[in-house]
Amino acid sequence: MSSTHSDPTPPPRSGHHVIVEADGGSRGNPGPASYGALVRDPATGEVIAQAGVTIGVATNNVAEYSGLIAGLELAAEYAPNASIEVRMDSKLVIEQMAGRWKIKHPDMKPLAMKAQSLAPFGTEWTWVPRAQNSAADALANMALDGKPVPLRPGAAAPSAAGKTGAVPTEATDQQKAMRGWGAQAEPPTQLIFLRHGETPHTVDKRFSGSGGADPALSETGVAQAQAAAQYLSMIGGVDAVISSPMLRTRQTAGTVADALGLDVVVNDAWVECSFGDWDGFTFAEVQEKWPEALNAWMESTSVAPPGGESFDACARRARSARDSVLSAYPGKTVVVVTHVTPIKLMVRGVLQAPMTSLFRMELRPATITEIHWYADGLASLKSFNIQPALV
Repeated sequence: MSSTHSDPTPPPRSGHHVIVEADGGSRGNPGPASYGALVRDPATGEVIAQAGVTIGVATNNVAEYSGLIAGLELAAEYAPNASIEVRMDSKLVIEQMAGRWKIKHPDMKPLAMKAQSLAPFGTEWTWVPRAQNSAADALANMALDGKPVPLRPGAAAPSAAGKTGAVPTEATDQQKAMRGWGAQAEPPTQLIFLRHGETPHTVDKRFSGSGGADPALSETGVAQAQAAAQYLSMIGGVDAVISSPMLRTRQTAGTVADALGLDVVVNDAWVECSFGDWDGFTFAEVQEKWPEALNAWMESTSVAPPGGESFDACARRARSARDSVLSAYPGKTVVVVTHVTPIKLMVRGVLQAPMTSLFRMELRPATITEIHWYADGLASLKSFNIQPALV
C-alpha cells in the first residue's frame, strides 16, 4: 500500500463533534483501487486532516470500507474524544455499519469489524448523494492518478510515501489530560435547557413540529413557565436567555427573561423538528393513516416523516446551534428555551448514546436539563428532566 498524505502535522483537536467523509473505488471492480478520507469541523467547514491512498487491486466495496477505516483513524488521531458523524455515498457501507443490513460477503466482515472497533459509541451513519461526497471522491482520484495528497488542504505535498497517518510528536501533558477527565483550567459553559410549558397539543400528545400549527401556552403552561422562572431566579448567575422562534418557547423564555432582567435572543436553529404531514395528529392517528412511513421512521433516524425533517438532519442543526452558543458565551451560563427533540439530541450526544435512544427518553413540559461543556471539548450531564414546583 502506498500513501499520499503527509506532514505538516495538524495539532489534535480534542472533543466537540467532527464529520468524517470517506469514499473509495476501483477502476475495473476489481482493479486498481484507492480511497479518500477526511475529517471536517462542521462549525467552520475546515478540513482538519485528509488522506488519499492507493490499495492495489481491490473491489469498490473493499475500497469504500478502507476509506471509512482511514477516516475513523484520522478522527481518532486529530480529533480525539470527538463525537462523529460519518457521511458516505455507499449505501451498502452506511446501512451495514448502522446495523440495518447484514454483512454477507466474507471479505467485508473483517473490514466492518475493524471499522466498528474504531467508531466511538453513538457514531452517526449518514448516507449522502455522490455529489455531496465530492471532496473524498477527489482525494481518492488524486491518489489513483499518482498525485500527492497533503495531510491538509493547501499544505506542501509529501516528499516521500509514508504510512496512512503522519506520526505526531509525543503528546503534551495537557493533550493527555484532554483525552480523559483531567483538570480543567477554564470554567465550563453551562447550558440550561428548558423545555417550553404545556400547550393543548402537549396534553393531547400530538406531533407539534415547526411545520404545523404554532399553539400558545395553556393556562397550566403559563404557570409552569412562572415556576421555571422562579427556580432560575433562585439559582442566579444566568448570562443570557436564548429561545426557539415558536410561540410557546418565546412565551416561556419571555417569562424567564423578565424574572432575570435579561432580553430574549431568538435563534431559529433551536426550533423543533418538523414532522411534516404528521403535525397536529396523535401517534395513534399517524399509525392509522401512515403505517408504513411511521415504521420506517421508527426504524431509522435518517428517515423523515412525509414532508418533514429527519432526526439526523435535526441533530446536525442542533449541533450547529450548540456550537454557536459555545462560541458566543464561553464560560457563561445560558438558558436555552427549546423543544423535546433538540434537548434529547443534546443529551444523546453527551452520553454518546445511539440515536435510537431518543425514543427512550421522556421529557416533561417546562423541565430543566443542564449540560456543562468544557474548553477541551468534554461535556457532562448535570441534570435531566427536573420539574420546578408550581408557584
